[in-house]
Amino acid sequence: MAVAEQVNAKKETLGPADALALAKTVDEIIAMKGKKVVRYRMKTDKPSKDDLLAIMLGPTGNMRAPTMRVRKTLLIGFDEDTYKRVLK
Repeated sequence: MAVAEQVNAKKETLGPADALALAKTVDEIIAMKGKKVVRYRMKTDKPSKDDLLAIMLGPTGNMRAPTMRVRKTLLIGFDEDTYKRVLK
């Protein structure tokens, strides 16, 4: 897999407006925290801004890391099984 763009989250933070703008560019968001996985299909689920920000932002108010965009899917956080399924 080739990485098109890599951003150091410690040097370049993304806040709520950036997170919502990014959410508009994808068809699906999968957010992982521990064993909990939340999936939103943007066209059918139509999550609220508050719901999106709750899964996309960390306690500092910045975008959670790691965050990866794979085609039209946005992966937030890490779960090995989910990564294997999406990246295969």
